[in-house]
Amino acid sequence: MIRCLFLFLMMIAATVSPDESSFAGDKLEKPETPPWPQWRGPNRDGQVGGPAWPDRLSKDSLKQLWRIPLGPSYSGPIVANDLVFTTETKNKELEVVVALDRKTGKERWRSEWKGAMTVPFFAAANGSWIRSTPATDGERLFVAGMRDVLVCLNAKSGKEEWRVDFVKELKSPLPDFGFVCSPLLDGDFVYVQAGASFAKLEKATGKIVWRSLNDKGGMFGSAFSSPIIATVAGKRQLIVQGREKLAGVDIDKGEVLWSQVVPNFRGMNILTPMPVGDAIFTSSYGNKSWLYKVSLDKDRFAVAEAWTNNTQAYMSSPVQIDGHAYLHLQNQRFACIDLKTGKKTWTSDDRFGQYWSMVAQGRHILALDQRGELLLMRANPEKFDLIDSLKISDQPTWAHLAVVGDEIYIRELNALAVYRWKRK
Repeated sequence: MIRCLFLFLMMIAATVSPDESSFAGDKLEKPETPPWPQWRGPNRDGQVGGPAWPDRLSKDSLKQLWRIPLGPSYSGPIVANDLVFTTETKNKELEVVVALDRKTGKERWRSEWKGAMTVPFFAAANGSWIRSTPATDGERLFVAGMRDVLVCLNAKSGKEEWRVDFVKELKSPLPDFGFVCSPLLDGDFVYVQAGASFAKLEKATGKIVWRSLNDKGGMFGSAFSSPIIATVAGKRQLIVQGREKLAGVDIDKGEVLWSQVVPNFRGMNILTPMPVGDAIFTSSYGNKSWLYKVSLDKDRFAVAEAWTNNTQAYMSSPVQIDGHAYLHLQNQRFACIDLKTGKKTWTSDDRFGQYWSMVAQGRHILALDQRGELLLMRANPEKFDLIDSLKISDQPTWAHLAVVGDEIYIRELNALAVYRWKRK
């Protein structure tokens, strides 16, 4: 009898597809770790593992697997299991999330809501499209809408699980430039700069656990930078850069452990701060670059300027290789900074587009220029060392590229294209 029951259960298991066994009621019970789950990759630092990259960029070395037309977006694509997620703004009034089959580009589901807005000043010249890059843990997908709304969707079905409208819930002003910060996931929680503050929410319910760094809101309170987690001065903490200051925040309580004013033009602290041991590197538009040293003495944190130089970043976040920061600049050149001394070792003679997204592997850097060009470089602290370049799109490419194994995901302004890179 027991043997018959066992055989019967085995027959049932054999008839259940992998998707059906992984999901129960549209809920992924044991999600795989997504290979590119968020802003700037698995560790949120632009670093890529896997086999060594090829030493050239050409139509022979990059094969396009598929390309799907979409509405405009600045959001970088993310990859989880067999799906690729991206966003779009539709008819200047709807925000859309699309899940595409990773192999074919076929649409698996889409979800949309009213929420578009028009940004002011010079930012409107490039469009008022959705900006934040989503994040996923393989089970849920977290998407920031421009009107200060965070939406949680089931990653398999696209069904909405919850949403938080920070303007309504917290009575905070609508940010003039929209929700720009890309969500950060850690354990059972999600962290965002929204509601004129920095907030921690439960992933399962959307309940706000705490708010920190409360600001005056509006144009001068809508932060551009995305937070990270790092162990600094012996304590694991959230590193947050707002419109006016850089801060370390206690993960559990939301208390500000330390803070440092970062001079800038019109609150344009945009790039993601970069940990360097017990220090933080940052650079702001129209000002300088800094390394701020954080220390702990008798349970009290202190922060002090280790060095500064006149290098001016804009929107691009740097990559760190062998003690050097490689950074795209406000003047559209590329530079290398010695992180120990603060010395700028070189600046490229050539100017490029207004923005780069960068990933690094070993001593190589792959950059996607806003003008639709890929650049492959060696991380050389002595000179700008361009290996190869390739025009990959005739459209602007503002979104952050994603690299998973031998696949490169390029979000053009009005399309998503996937390429396979022929390795050595």
